[in-house]
Amino acid sequence: MPMITIRPVITMAPGLLRHVVFFALGLIAQAPLLSAAQVEDGIIAIVNSDLIMLSEMKREFAPERDRIQKEYRGEALARRLKMAEYMALTTMIERKLQLQAAKARGISVTDQEVLQTVQQMKQQGKAIDETNPVALKNVREQLTLLRIADRDVRSGVMVGDSDMKRYFQEHRDRFALSEEYTLSQILIRPRSPEDTAGAQEKVREVLARLKQGESFEDLALRFSDGPTAASGGRLGLVRQGELLPAIERAITNLVPGGISDVIETSEGFNLVRLEDKKPKQFRPYEQVRSEIQRLVFQQKSEDAYQTWLTELKNKAYIEIKFESALSEPSTIVPTPRTSPTNKR
Repeated sequence: MPMITIRPVITMAPGLLRHVVFFALGLIAQAPLLSAAQVEDGIIAIVNSDLIMLSEMKREFAPERDRIQKEYRGEALARRLKMAEYMALTTMIERKLQLQAAKARGISVTDQEVLQTVQQMKQQGKAIDETNPVALKNVREQLTLLRIADRDVRSGVMVGDSDMKRYFQEHRDRFALSEEYTLSQILIRPRSPEDTAGAQEKVREVLARLKQGESFEDLALRFSDGPTAASGGRLGLVRQGELLPAIERAITNLVPGGISDVIETSEGFNLVRLEDKKPKQFRPYEQVRSEIQRLVFQQKSEDAYQTWLTELKNKAYIEIKFESALSEPSTIVPTPRTSPTNKR
């Protein structure tokens, strides 16, 4: 079963297909000719009995080309453009194959469904011209891709309890509740950029008084520049990951009642007391079962999609005629098959 592919391969999993309706609308802008093209239009690929034209490629490639041209120069620009051209063509070939599969299965999208989707997009603040036939065609195609993926991929995906339990055991940390801290803080801010030494001296003085047994709350009330000074510096409950990294590192080894050394942050100089600490807690399987089911279904759907797309490619006749866009020889093309499966 002859087949030509190009690299790198870009594919889209069924979970992402629910969002591609909006992405497609960014591809309708007109663009200048590709760097090495010498003609206004021409065939750049044959996918079974469908053609991909240079003009289609220009529309597909335009947004990425503009981004690359803003970010790169010289050899890096040429290399990135060439790679992006191949990626864009790969995406177009894969889309053609999926649309052909949808047509073979009698899947279609009505004009009313297209207009309803356009209205939903407008309500979400998406800019789209419903009088533009190219924009409407893109919406129709993306809805079709969604339906063929639902029918040929997602409908066959089953998630068993054994799959979910295995996923839970392999990803237990994903379902854990982070450590929680109850903290109090004394913050000394420099009065000016030149006052760093004065602020350091002040915070060391406060730390010395704490070590002598003076009340953290009283010292916070008298000296802290923090927003919680009036409540004795009480910060309340915070979770791991919510603190500034320097503070989180400083309290890692503290026990309840322990006070940190001076911690310098962008806010100033800090003294932190750990009031209480709750270790990481692992939620039981039954509590996260529905979340795991969704994650496993998504993962299995993506795997099934890749398998399905590979099968479409293996059964297809694909001929690349890309020399009009790139300054390299075209891909060697196998002799087209005469089997009826190549005709529509």
